[in-house]
Amino acid sequence: MADLSPQELRVLAAVADSGGFSAAGALLGLSQSAVSHSVRGSEAKVGAVLFERGRGGASPTPAGERAVALARRILRMYEVLGAEARGAGRDTVAGVLRIAAFRSAALHLLPPALERLTARHPGIRPEVRVVRELGAGTAGEVAAGRADLAIATLNAGVGGATGATGATGSVPAGAAAPGRLLTGVLREEAYALVHPAGHPDPRSLPLLDWDENCGSYTRDWWRAQDWIPRATVKAEDDGMVLTMVGRGLGMAILPELSLREATDAVDITGLGPSGPVRHVGYVTAPESASTLAVRALIRELRSEAG
Repeated sequence: MADLSPQELRVLAAVADSGGFSAAGALLGLSQSAVSHSVRGSEAKVGAVLFERGRGGASPTPAGERAVALARRILRMYEVLGAEARGAGRDTVAGVLRIAAFRSAALHLLPPALERLTARHPGIRPEVRVVRELGAGTAGEVAAGRADLAIATLNAGVGGATGATGATGSVPAGAAAPGRLLTGVLREEAYALVHPAGHPDPRSLPLLDWDENCGSYTRDWWRAQDWIPRATVKAEDDGMVLTMVGRGLGMAILPELSLREATDAVDITGLGPSGPVRHVGYVTAPESASTLAVRALIRELRSEAG
């Protein structure tokens, strides 16, 4: 198979990002026909159809999704090559560092680590995107080449046991994630019952939940608890759930990072050693794991985690 040039990789990424050949041409300063010719050439080299063409534009096929993800990751290595070479042996790190994180991690786990990172390496420019832990979640941003490192919910279990339960938006802890990504556990968090302060019987309250609440490994535990009803409210994020609990609208089961925003309006009760836990960690691609900026951020995250 002939190698794809950097320009061909840029075209593939631009078509995927813009949703069409004409729009990709506008992004790259090329004509629609030049983009179409480049994509056809790439497809011939790869030996697979990479985009479905239609009146509404162009969308990646499964082969195209994989090709585009790898194209973004390869192009990213071109981007950081200069900074890596200049920083080698000088303990200097510079350039943009792209980070994806779920909401509570972006609020509570990242800021202290980034504060220390940028103090030690003023040339680093962090770009943080908050991504919901649904579907591919934050790890999917790394796999797709849109982030250099993600803070993700790794697979977890009950009573501190880590397992490959396939929770939505999560990846296996301490192992290769989908797409041969690398992970590392930063912290283990127990879930707790949160309820209106002073309520005489919090387990009698309706259950409030949120879409990202870490999927199957908590649900398995919940199904075994006869005191937990079906959720009557499902909010968009954990902060909304915490506010609603403080207003006396129900109880919720939340992990520790989410509870850092708790006020005096709520009480927090532990669920004991058999309660569910989750593991929060980093996810990065093998090629990014060796870069100076990602290595420096991982050191700071590990320091923050204890």
